[in-house]
Amino acid sequence: MSPIFRREDGFVFKIFSNEEERIHIHVTKAECETKFWLEPNIELATNYGFSSKEIKRITQIIEQYGDEFKRQFTEHIGKRIDD
Repeated sequence: MSPIFRREDGFVFKIFSNEEERIHIHVTKAECETKFWLEPNIELATNYGFSSKEIKRITQIIEQYGDEFKRQFTEHIGKRIDD
């Protein structure tokens, strides 16, 4: 299960279940994928196919919704760990 946290500008923001517990978010669009750490700071972890312009837009969205993404991540991981 990969819960989707947000869709914006064609980007899909989600996490992959049963992955590491460090707070992060994956972003996909078509065949491209990137991963950002959300803590301790927002930081690009990996990028497969997105242009620098797209990464800049993704970063803006993550900065805007970062606290919400952190909350959603924590809630989802908490449910997984407690199962």
